[in-house]
Amino acid sequence: MTSAPMTGKPAPVRSGSILAPTPHMLRRRRSETRFRLYGIVAIVISLSILAVMLVTIFGNGYGAFRQAKLTFPVTLDAQVLDPKGNRQREEMVKVTTVGYAKVLTQSFRAELTARGIDTADLSDKDIAALVSKDAPGVLRAQVLADTSLVGQTIPMSVLAGGRIDGFLKGRVTMESARLDSNINPEQLQFAERLQQAGILGLHWNVAFLTNPDASDQRPEAAGLGVAILGSLYMMILVAVMCVPVGVAASIYLEEFAPKNRWTDLIEVNVANLAAVPSIVFGILGLAVFINFAGLPQSSSLVGALVISLRTLPTVIIATRASIRAVPPSIRDAALGVGASRMQTVFHHVLPLAMPGILTGTILGLAVALGDTAPLLLIGMVAFVDNYPGTPVDGFLDPATALPVQVYSWATRSDPAFIERSNGAIIVLLGFLLVMNVAAIILRRRFERRW
Repeated sequence: MTSAPMTGKPAPVRSGSILAPTPHMLRRRRSETRFRLYGIVAIVISLSILAVMLVTIFGNGYGAFRQAKLTFPVTLDAQVLDPKGNRQREEMVKVTTVGYAKVLTQSFRAELTARGIDTADLSDKDIAALVSKDAPGVLRAQVLADTSLVGQTIPMSVLAGGRIDGFLKGRVTMESARLDSNINPEQLQFAERLQQAGILGLHWNVAFLTNPDASDQRPEAAGLGVAILGSLYMMILVAVMCVPVGVAASIYLEEFAPKNRWTDLIEVNVANLAAVPSIVFGILGLAVFINFAGLPQSSSLVGALVISLRTLPTVIIATRASIRAVPPSIRDAALGVGASRMQTVFHHVLPLAMPGILTGTILGLAVALGDTAPLLLIGMVAFVDNYPGTPVDGFLDPATALPVQVYSWATRSDPAFIERSNGAIIVLLGFLLVMNVAAIILRRRFERRW
């Protein structure tokens, strides 16, 4: 036994020791440091791009959830709205929106006179242009729903014109008004006086989520009601048609199908279908479901059939991956205690694979919700301002979808539709966020450890 001197100094490192940093080790450490730096830079760039995208979308689309409205009392002149004085809806329905526009203009001007607001620099046409062209139709529907209102003075909150709405949101300026045939600077100055008087103001626009689409003449009245309902119908049909077929096909291919050239061919084709551009499925749907089968164009059923074809390979691949992730020991143990092949799959394998199956299915449906190209080819880009009926008949009625509505508004020239296009993107992102959160919750709810 030898004793080393206790000098308090570390022992010298011998040449060739693993503790000595060799040039190769130094290069490897520098390489690892650079790789970590690259990863951090990539994450920062990705988050920055995401932040810019979200700020741009929310900044441009937030205005769609607020709308300029004019609030003033409206006197429902019986001589104009009910000339015969019988208060019969069958007779009053003959009065068009022209008569109701006259009533609105008269009441609006009377309110301005009562408030002492000077209108000398504006003509009757300029004053009437401040009110949305959608307002007479809204008032007509309200009166026809309750004919006893005729002859009364009721408070009304009607939409202002699209240019006035853009002026309150900063989209329209005095300079742009001088070049715009739909508005002039005098009307904008008058709008400022109305805002100071409390007649004009921005209010929460709940109707953006409930109203149908509107024409180019009244962009302030356009809403997502038909698109939201159409997307809901399509997702219901896609879930009913796609999920059972996809899960059943996955179970058969993974657990029961013999391993031969035919199953290999099926697997290759499923993988290839998942990589096919979505517009190809739109062409297929146009040729098969509309031209050959004769199903109604731009209906939720045709859209769901096309989206199901697009989503089915994704569901099959995700489900097979979840089933394959279950350890073989689970199957061996079940078979070892006497369970049949069917009992092994449905009592042991599927419950353990269920979190992955649900997650993959919901994420597949979320991708399908945002798919646009196939829906454009089957006519869902058409202008639809009537709500589809209730299920099941409503599945065959004309409808549109959220991504298609975004595309439709983005291609229109009026800046108000661009704002609404960004607002529709916000709503679509909200639906996708809800579906992704649901996938996480279900995965944790059904997760089992082995």
